[in-house]
Amino acid sequence: MRRLLIATTNRAKLAEYRLILRDIGLELELVSLADLRISEAPEETGATFTENALIKARFYFDRAGIPTLADDGGLEIDALGGEPGVRSHRWLGSGHDDSDEALVAEVIRRMQGVEAARRTARMRATIAVIHQDGAAIREQTAEAAIEGVIAERAYREIRAGFPYRAVLVIPGRNCYLGELGDEEEAQISQRRIALLKLRDELERIAAGRVAG
Repeated sequence: MRRLLIATTNRAKLAEYRLILRDIGLELELVSLADLRISEAPEETGATFTENALIKARFYFDRAGIPTLADDGGLEIDALGGEPGVRSHRWLGSGHDDSDEALVAEVIRRMQGVEAARRTARMRATIAVIHQDGAAIREQTAEAAIEGVIAERAYREIRAGFPYRAVLVIPGRNCYLGELGDEEEAQISQRRIALLKLRDELERIAAGRVAG
């Protein structure tokens, strides 16, 4: 079975990828940065999720030498001009509390008094996959988003590593994203949608096919 590096240190995200890839029937042995004892990290200087996903995928592929998947994503709030966007995990800047709780509190604070019609937002993600295919290096990316609205108050439980799930309500389900169980959430996840767009490339990796 071909190995695929999931380039994240977020255990919850790694578990989500395991669940989604198993559910869509891709036979790959997933390994983590910890499994490969990779502790370095690139500087995420991209202006978009796609640029940052590629920065990470290339960085870790160079070090691991095996097919690599990396992503970048976050919350976009229309009333805040798309913030926190690509800075979702660095939104408050250096010298400030960047805990999950602080990020949630900042969303609620900035959205105080914003009328219901202007509370639209989405969780967006780009996934980048890179691997050696014969003499060539193949790179593919896919982007996806799930739409919602920002709640007036945060959900009581903030899941470690996924703070914004405590503020985004999914209208069709009339609940916070953070209320969904792992299985249910994996069915609507922006990462699932993006992975399905990359299915042909992931099947190529799983089969060990080469170009041509």
